[in-house]
Amino acid sequence: MKKGNILQKSLPHLLVLLAFLVITFLYFSPVLDGKVLVQNDIMQAKGAAREIHDYREKTGKWTLWTNSLFGGMPSYLVATDYPNSWTTQTGRFFVNLFPEPANFLLLYLVGFYILLAALGFSPLPGALGAIGFAFCSYNFINIEAGHLSKVIAMGYLPPIIAGVILAFGGRYWLGGALTGLFLALHLFGNHVQITYYLFITLAVYGIIELVNAVRENRLRTWLTAAGVLALAVGLAFGSHASRLMTTSEYSRESIRGTSDLNRASRPGQAGLDRDYAFNWSYGKLETFTLLIPDFYGGPTYGELGPASETFRAVEEQAGSRDQARQFARQVPLYWGSQPFTGGPAYAGAIICFLFVLGMFLIRGPVRWWLLISTVLLISFAWGKNFFLNDLWFSYFPFFNKFRAVTMTLTLVQVFLALGAAMAVREVVLGNYNWTRLRKSLTWSLGLTAGLALVFALLGGALFDFSAESDTGQGFPAWLVEALRSDRQSMLRTDALRTVFFILAAAGLLLAWVFRKVNATVLYIGLSLLVLTDMFSVNKRYIENADFVAKRKAGRPEPTAADLAIRQDTSQYRVLNLTVSPFNDATTSFFHQSIGGYHGAKLQRFQELTDSVIMPEIQRLAASLQGQAFSPAVFRQMPALNMLNTKYFILGKEAQAAVENPFAAGNAWFVQEYRTVPDANAELQAVKNLDPARTAVVDTRFSAQLSNLNIVPDSAASIRLTSYVPDHLTYQSNAATPQLAVFSEVYYQGNNDWQAYVDGQPVPHFRANYLLRAMRVPAGSHKIEFIYTGHTYRRGELIALVSSVLLFGFVGVAVYMSTRRQKEREKQVH
Repeated sequence: MKKGNILQKSLPHLLVLLAFLVITFLYFSPVLDGKVLVQNDIMQAKGAAREIHDYREKTGKWTLWTNSLFGGMPSYLVATDYPNSWTTQTGRFFVNLFPEPANFLLLYLVGFYILLAALGFSPLPGALGAIGFAFCSYNFINIEAGHLSKVIAMGYLPPIIAGVILAFGGRYWLGGALTGLFLALHLFGNHVQITYYLFITLAVYGIIELVNAVRENRLRTWLTAAGVLALAVGLAFGSHASRLMTTSEYSRESIRGTSDLNRASRPGQAGLDRDYAFNWSYGKLETFTLLIPDFYGGPTYGELGPASETFRAVEEQAGSRDQARQFARQVPLYWGSQPFTGGPAYAGAIICFLFVLGMFLIRGPVRWWLLISTVLLISFAWGKNFFLNDLWFSYFPFFNKFRAVTMTLTLVQVFLALGAAMAVREVVLGNYNWTRLRKSLTWSLGLTAGLALVFALLGGALFDFSAESDTGQGFPAWLVEALRSDRQSMLRTDALRTVFFILAAAGLLLAWVFRKVNATVLYIGLSLLVLTDMFSVNKRYIENADFVAKRKAGRPEPTAADLAIRQDTSQYRVLNLTVSPFNDATTSFFHQSIGGYHGAKLQRFQELTDSVIMPEIQRLAASLQGQAFSPAVFRQMPALNMLNTKYFILGKEAQAAVENPFAAGNAWFVQEYRTVPDANAELQAVKNLDPARTAVVDTRFSAQLSNLNIVPDSAASIRLTSYVPDHLTYQSNAATPQLAVFSEVYYQGNNDWQAYVDGQPVPHFRANYLLRAMRVPAGSHKIEFIYTGHTYRRGELIALVSSVLLFGFVGVAVYMSTRRQKEREKQVH
């Protein structure tokens, strides 16, 4: 192909990309002034990873274990590097090309545009679909919250779909290359839950294609495509072997694994607790937020203006406009059943309308795949509100490993936008006239704009707009009534807004049908309408005022209490009671924390927290309410003491850092031990344990205690002499053999924690339900715990080999596709 022809073909795509840049920086204009978006989850992640990054800056190495949260956990669940995963490096390069969060919006736009371009869409309808997907509200809510792994996974997801469709359509090389490369980039996002739901929908597509292949006697084509895709998927997963293998290994001991406890509610069942997994479940009627953004009130808390009923009611009752203004800044608007929400899943009024139209117009297996996948994903999002999800949870592989099933709505946005773009292209390329389009258009208008009009006019008769939180917060009747009125008004306003945008889009379609406008005007007009609709809705969740100067978005400043504690340079843990300790990782900016913020805690830590630590915290909180607080209350905290919780933060001032005189230390010799028959008995024993004196050991480790007769030795000692997160060194001195307990989390993994005495490997075992223990011989000895990371290191080797093969496969695919393109051009000429 001549250079001129290449430029001519590339220019329209470059203009679309330029338009994407303009749209992106128009929305996120504060980044042009160097400002950044404050994102809660990013702040939490930085806190959790503080020890890891400090160690990296000091030594140039990555530690494979961190003690900064939940008493300790593998660092590759928090932050680490994967140098042999080439697509990890590639993914980071593309993500970092532009400042956050503009980079993520561009990723959404370009990723979906690649999907449509690969499917043969010309630039303008491709831009329409990309805008429709990128500006779906969940994408912006995820950015605002800092759910960046989800954002990255979704950004790289659309081209995977294109690859699968192309492969089953006979374009094996191109389809395989797109699938392999973008699946690997998608896995860089490290959001396995989204990958899982994606593969369910791709399996649906594969089954539909298989049925058609059997009917049309082209099974060989299907098998070839499936083989190519299997190779591409295998290489993509292999290129992230170290990440995926360690995650799989850890999951067995996390809250997603099988508990050792014999619980009547779910005996021996692996996976999450059902109530926990379905805690965030979309209501069935709440699904209409895809069409009408504030159908259920919007985010949990929002702002109302002076014209609202709530503002006027508070002003009248309080007799103060200032009090009304203050209350109206944080009003409980959401009236659905989720615990809380950052906002609704709004896919766009026009996108929903066009998708419905597409279900009438699109032909072939893609239509059924779009419809089945959309319905299936929406039903998953209903969680506990849909009976079939109980069956999925109990019997479908891996379904019970994930929580917050409302996440499926992020994928619903993909299918709605794809269906919408295909619908418009079908209208244009199919050369529809009024006679052919009338019935489909009428039905589509009725199912979208008509339904929205019903909600606008009859919403007050259909719903009561009450939220459980209204009574839970003790609101008076007059305030509840005002809130209900405002919620109804929000539904009415947004429903009429939806009607307007749908009618405007339908008007443009009719203008094309009657040849009043050409296709270019149709595509540009629809794109502007979609952008206007969704741009304004998303400004409800991310606005310019949410950006701050970069210096204000860094790590938080330590309080006087933090500074007072840090005067102690020994190794210990801290429990911060000024925050929700087990849902906050900011404490880890300054201390090794008992608490933290992570979606996959160790199962045993969670069980110890639920059964022992939380009651201990409650007893402490109750004692603080009394007139005379005594440090003796710490004696009644065996779990926190054995975890070496030396300091409690009760406030910001220096004196609010309270030292615990009963913290057990880094390691100690116990005077006795007792064995118990199972995990239930072990956990129960910890509740009344004196950890400084007694160790509790499960009978499965009895062999480690064989012939151990502890002779109390008041002169015996064991102390931590060197601390590196994944390499702990102790010195022991004792006249007789002893049993040492260490205030470190016992983690089996792939036998990653190895213990040594004077350089010789020795076994260690679990005690007190969570901690490490070891027999220590008499005399003076150097004791070490070294985290080896066997699985991580083996995974890195697999990742290197797979990365080489993957990029080689993509290179061959590009060569083969280019050669075939040249052959076709020669045949034409």
